[in-house]
Amino acid sequence: MKFIRLKILIVLLLAAGLFTPNIFAQQGYRIELNVPGFPNRDIILGYHLNKQIYVKDTVRTNQQGKAVFTGKEPLPGGVYLFYFPNQKFFDLLIDKEQHFSLETDTADFYKTLKIKGAKEPQIFLELQRFMEEKGLKANELREKLKGAENNPVQKDALNKELESINNQVKSYWDNLITQNPGTFVATFVKGFQEVPLPDFEVPAGTSNPDSLLHFKRAWYMKDHYFDNIDLADSRIMRTPFFHAKLERYFNQILIPIPDTVTNQAIRLIERARPDKEMFRYMVQFIFNFANNSQIMGMDATMVALADRYYLNGEAFWASDEFMTNLRKRVEEIRPTLLGKVAHDLKMEGLNGQFYRLHEINAPLTVVVFYEPDCGHCKKEIPQLYHQVFEPYQNKGVKFFVVYNLQDRNKWEEFINEHGMIGWINVYDPYHRTQFRNYYDIKSTPMIFVLDKDKRIIAKRIDVHQLPSFLDRALQQKL
Repeated sequence: MKFIRLKILIVLLLAAGLFTPNIFAQQGYRIELNVPGFPNRDIILGYHLNKQIYVKDTVRTNQQGKAVFTGKEPLPGGVYLFYFPNQKFFDLLIDKEQHFSLETDTADFYKTLKIKGAKEPQIFLELQRFMEEKGLKANELREKLKGAENNPVQKDALNKELESINNQVKSYWDNLITQNPGTFVATFVKGFQEVPLPDFEVPAGTSNPDSLLHFKRAWYMKDHYFDNIDLADSRIMRTPFFHAKLERYFNQILIPIPDTVTNQAIRLIERARPDKEMFRYMVQFIFNFANNSQIMGMDATMVALADRYYLNGEAFWASDEFMTNLRKRVEEIRPTLLGKVAHDLKMEGLNGQFYRLHEINAPLTVVVFYEPDCGHCKKEIPQLYHQVFEPYQNKGVKFFVVYNLQDRNKWEEFINEHGMIGWINVYDPYHRTQFRNYYDIKSTPMIFVLDKDKRIIAKRIDVHQLPSFLDRALQQKL
């Protein structure tokens, strides 16, 4: 009986024109583009992601320059672009409204673009026009400033004009956000803005107020850099600015200390967890950042993320082959992480006597792996001996230098040729210690620095960087 009443109600609404079948029909997306200047040409619909452009669809215009982009599934919200045969394009914000039309002229896309049937794309278009206008004016003023260095009055006037433009832009952004609550265009505008810094107080009598102020600002930005962004909103990742903000945060804002980076990485990823797509994006971005980093010790962050998100089964996107390779790589790296006690090695010396790494009594021990035939080793191992070992041996620094291969004659010739007798020369011709497995030796020379407890405090360090590192480490022990 209730079903019949509902059916009667729908019929009455249809008859009254208050309820139309179009509500049910508007699924997926349908964007009609009219560009009379491009008949019978391919137009690309793309989107922003990872500071790159990805193609979503390609449609050929008809004789009148009309192309219709359609799909059964809605487009994920984000900033899209239409790319034309003359290598020009224009951006368009697309979210919930996905049935509308566009018309433009090839001479100037933004000035001539007309949008019908969608409110948010129109607001975004007006934002772009406003920003272009103010940007051109600001650039003009900056050019004038270059020629006003010797004219304080003119310089002051130009700077005030620039400040006025900045205030106008900020006011425009604030009004747009206030007038369009809950929209993606408001989310977009809020997201690309920098988080304002508070006015920090520095206690009177501080010996270095500028340094303290810098520290307070850096610490604040570490925790608040993403305050304007909802990291559980996957629409934001399909914008031109988000990937760049992530890069800046991990490359410039965060202090590159592995524990700090790991803690902040997990904090941000957990904020993204409610959105499956954003969760994947954040895990992949930060994992790749840590994995590709050239900063010593950052592999600890990679291992931590691998353990927490990949190896425990949360990385639903990872293939079996990737997981197998990752598991192997993590186990190779794990013994060499900074702070780990280096694996003990008992190896044979030139005189037939055996030496154990952990029996060396020294504030610092430098462990070196090398091969005489390696091009870098031929140059750097003698430099290591004469430029580092000789000046630091009287400071208590010991060197445990491992020949990687089995040819004793070649090893002995190399040592004698360069007079490298003073440090501990050892090798393991039968590979009983499996040192390659414990020290992740993929190339040579490979240098580690251990503290008095044989904990790894530096690795993969360059011969030329070693003296300054040893100086700092010895100073900290005093």
